[in-house]
Parts: sequence; C-alpha cells; structure tokens
Amino acid sequence: MKLSTPVKIGLIGTGGIAQSYREAFSRVGAAELIAVADSDPGRVETAPAIWGCPGYSSAEEMFDAHSDLEAIIICTPPNTHESITCSALDRGIHVLCEKPLSTTSASAERMRVAAEKVGKILTMASKFRHVCDVVAAKELVSYGKIGDIIMFENAFTSYVDMRGRWNANPEVSGGGVLIDNGTHSLDIARYFLGPIKELRVIEGRRCQGLDVEETVNIFIKSEEGVLGNIDLSWTIQKPLENYVQIHGSKGTLCIGWKDSKYRIGNGEWISFGKGYDKVRAFMNQISNFSKAIRGEAKLRVTAQDGVASVRAVEAAYKALQDEPWTKVRRSKVDVQTKEAAVLNGGK
Repeated sequence: MKLSTPVKIGLIGTGGIAQSYREAFSRVGAAELIAVADSDPGRVETAPAIWGCPGYSSAEEMFDAHSDLEAIIICTPPNTHESITCSALDRGIHVLCEKPLSTTSASAERMRVAAEKVGKILTMASKFRHVCDVVAAKELVSYGKIGDIIMFENAFTSYVDMRGRWNANPEVSGGGVLIDNGTHSLDIARYFLGPIKELRVIEGRRCQGLDVEETVNIFIKSEEGVLGNIDLSWTIQKPLENYVQIHGSKGTLCIGWKDSKYRIGNGEWISFGKGYDKVRAFMNQISNFSKAIRGEAKLRVTAQDGVASVRAVEAAYKALQDEPWTKVRRSKVDVQTKEAAVLNGGK
C-alpha cells in the first residue's frame, strides 16, 4: 500500500552503492529523495541533473538547508558512519546506514544507544534480507519445510580489482573482504540460524598486493548447533548458481542468482523464486525503512541486528589471528621426498 505522505529522505555519499538507491527511488512511492550530499564538488554540481534534487557539500549543510528532512541514507565509507549517524539523530532524523554499521562494536553500540535515546530508527542496510527469494526461503525454513537445519553454506566469490579502493584500506573500511562481503554473509547466517555461538576463520593467499585479506573461509556454529561454511573472495571467480544452500533433516533449499528452489529428500526440485533482483531489494529496503518510520511495518533489520553483525565480524577478525590448524605428522619418507624434489629443481 502506498503511503499517503512519502517520507522525505536525504542521501549522503553518491558513489558506487548509491547508484542502486537512485534507481530504486524512482520506483518507490513510500519515500521521496529531497537532497543529496557529497564531498566531491563535481558530484554536488551535477546533483540536480542526476538525482533530481539539490546537492550539498556535507551532511551538516544538507541538514541546515532542509528542516523538513525526516530520514537519511548513509552511503559513505564505514569510518564516517558513527559521526554522521549521531549528528542526524541529534537533529531527530531517522537513519538507514550502509553496512557495516561501523568498524567496531563499541562504535556501533554508541550509535544504537544514540538512536534509543532520541527515540528514532537506526537500521543497517542489509540488502539480502530484502531479496524476495531470501524472504521466501526464511518462511519455508520457519515452517519446517526442509526439517531441522543441519548445515548452512554461503559463498560470495568474484574477482574484483581492489587496488586503490577505499574498501581495501583498513583505516577507512576496517579490514578487507571479511568486513566487506563478510558482513552480508554473517548477517544472512544470523537471519536463518539465529545467534552465532562460535567461529573459525582461515585466510587464503593474497594475490592483489593488498594490505588486507582478500580470500577467507569462515566456519561457524550457531547456538542451536547448526554448522556453517562461508567462502569469501575478491580474487577468485567461483561459477556458482546458488549463493546460499541450507541442508535440513528432510531436504535442501537453494537460493540462487537466477532462481531458487528446494526439494524433499531425493525428490524433484520445486521452484519458489526468480533469483536475485538487486534493484528490487533496494526498493524493498527503502520501503520497509519508510513504513517503519510511519509505524506501518516492522523494521526488518533492527539496530540490535546491526550491532550483532559488527560483533560477529569483530569475532571473525579475532579468530583470524588464532591458530586454527592441527598439524599433520609427516613421515621420514615424506620429508626425504620433498628434499629430493628441491635438490632436483622441484621436478
């Protein structure tokens, strides 16, 4: 149902991720984009033509110019999230903040407390929770369609040249692929499995010359004992049809890029979705945020969810520093064979 009065929203940071919001806004009746802000003078100048609304050089300038602003969407790098969020909340403005909510759990908790103090909404942008197939899969799992969940699998692995990008600058982003793609992964895992009890993380080879991790495996166990395996990489291109697979005691469910399906036992696959629609996910996210502000919908991602995701990522980085391996004893034959190979030039 279209809201009688669209929520007036400002957007801060008009870079890459913001473009998905721009397309989504053109198709959402629940919200109206009335201003954007960016530190790039060129983007500010072209804002009216590109965004259809005035542009400002800072969040504060935008706040001062629009007393009718009800909410903002933050699309700036993670190390700026807390300051912008708290400034908006101090002015009584609701906040939808891109993931991760912040780079540390202490920072994220301060943001949550600030929102609670003024009685305004703070939510983390978690687009996959708003994908129609993911929502449908959650319902199927909740109804016990595939029985008790035994194992969860997720993979976000595609080659992206991260050299020179802020996402790979730990002072700005908080880390590498683990905090970037991993925030989505751990949030999806929590969505299906509930709280994560413990995890292990193993880093793979670095091939792009980055100062941060670019390939990792995450192994999780939920509080209910469900095992999980997450593959993340900016360096390898895994040709996978599904980005989530959930194995239950009765069957298997797959959430895919082009379609989603489940089956009971070894039976026929039953389709329940049409795949990943990024713009639709952003539309749903903006709509849920706006309707929650109007009191017409339950917020799908709470501030507590955002903090919990940051805590999970923080635990993952701690696990990354731990020694996860148990060494395999080698026989004298193995050692001699390796030494011989070295002497023969590796042949």
